[in-house]
Amino acid sequence: MDSVILKKIANYCVYQERTHKEVLQKLADLKVFGDEADEFTAWLVVENYLNEERFAKIYASSKFRIKKWGRRKIAFELKNKGLSPNCIKIGMAEITDKAYNKSIKELIQKKQTECSKLSNPLIIKQKVLNYLLSKGFTSDEVLAVYTP
Repeated sequence: MDSVILKKIANYCVYQERTHKEVLQKLADLKVFGDEADEFTAWLVVENYLNEERFAKIYASSKFRIKKWGRRKIAFELKNKGLSPNCIKIGMAEITDKAYNKSIKELIQKKQTECSKLSNPLIIKQKVLNYLLSKGFTSDEVLAVYTP
C-alpha cells in the first residue's frame, strides 16, 4: 500500500465520519481501484477509522437535533449513502420517542406562528402538515400531536 495515499485517506476519515461508499469514491479520485482500494478500506476498518454504525448514529442524531428532520427523511438519506438496513436501524435508535414528539410539537408551533396572519384554520393546518411532511415526519405522527 502506498503510504502517501494511506495518509490522505486516513486524514479524510479523521476529518469527519465517512461511509464505505464515500471512501471508495475518494480512493477512485486518487486513482486507486479494485483490490488495492479494498486493502485500503479493510485497513481503515481494522484501525477503526471507518465504522458505518458509528456514522449512522452520528448522522441520525445530528440531523434530528440540528436540522429537525423526521425519521423517514433520515432513513432515506442513510439508505442513499449506501448503509445496510442494520446500520440504519442502529442509527435510528438514537432518536428517542420523547424527543421526537417534542420536536414535532416545536415545529408545529413554529409553523403556526409563521402562518398566524392567515384566517382560515384549514389552510393553516394544511401548511403545517405539508411543512412537517417535507421535514420527514409522517402524517400519522403529526396528527397524533397536532391540536389547531
